[in-house]
Amino acid sequence: MSGTPPKKHPNSRPGRGQTAIGHIGARLALAALWLLHLLPLGAIDALGRGLGALLWRLAGSRRRIALRNLELCYPQAPAKQREQIAREHFGWLGRSFLERGLLWYAPADRLRGLIHIEGDVKLAERSDRPVMWLVPHFLALDVAGAGILLNQTRRAGSIYQQQSNPVFDRAMRRGRLRFGNAEIFSRRDGSKPLIRAIRRGDAFFNLPDMDFGRKDSAFVPFFGVPAATLLAPSRMARMLDMVVQPVVAQMLPGGQGWRVRFLEPWTDFPTDDPLADTQRMNAWIESEIRSHPSQYLWVHKRFKTRPPGETGLY
Repeated sequence: MSGTPPKKHPNSRPGRGQTAIGHIGARLALAALWLLHLLPLGAIDALGRGLGALLWRLAGSRRRIALRNLELCYPQAPAKQREQIAREHFGWLGRSFLERGLLWYAPADRLRGLIHIEGDVKLAERSDRPVMWLVPHFLALDVAGAGILLNQTRRAGSIYQQQSNPVFDRAMRRGRLRFGNAEIFSRRDGSKPLIRAIRRGDAFFNLPDMDFGRKDSAFVPFFGVPAATLLAPSRMARMLDMVVQPVVAQMLPGGQGWRVRFLEPWTDFPTDDPLADTQRMNAWIESEIRSHPSQYLWVHKRFKTRPPGETGLY
């Protein structure tokens, strides 16, 4: 008999042993996050940057994705400059992993002291129309959500990507919902539950800048590169007569906390042209990225989906 083990079917599920190991690993990681939340943010920042340096060396596929994204978005910049941005990005990325302990477990008063709010965080409470917060994928976007929930009473709804590990998925849901004025819906369930919640009076925390394929998307320039971008922000805002308020979250160095900027709502959005609206949205996100490029989520394959006939970029 051959000593080569049989190949697993590509759709086979992990066995009980693998599942148990995954659950134990998730519980250990969550225990570490709980312990970390007891530390000052400055210490978490330092540990996070150390973790980021380690990830830079070990997470080769994500490092290559980040460098490729930066090459596509900043083609005129020297390669060394793009690498420096990517290295800084991994430092912030490492911190973003570790500071979830704070966001999920720290007392509300401690978080209020660390989240520096700029602008009108209470717009949704006063508005007669439902509010959509447009929140691009900067690494502190979960802080933007916490800033909203800690500073207003109106319920906020959002869509999230269900985690493959159920232990970690439950912890993430519990952490995001712990203030009692939020509800989140799995992307697998589609948009109908969210639309019903908005019609009941919820505001909508919308993350509009990821590649979810061609469905309901258009290829809209992002740093000059066609990027599959959902038309839903424009279409939903128009269908539900929503006020659209851009929100940007930024990590501050050391133990200074985070800055969350609630910008003036867009008075001419949506229009009757979803494509033009989406182009405007991407242009705005670009302008925010240029202000602090190392904190944008460069490890996501933003340009994975290509127009018909184009070859892949990764």
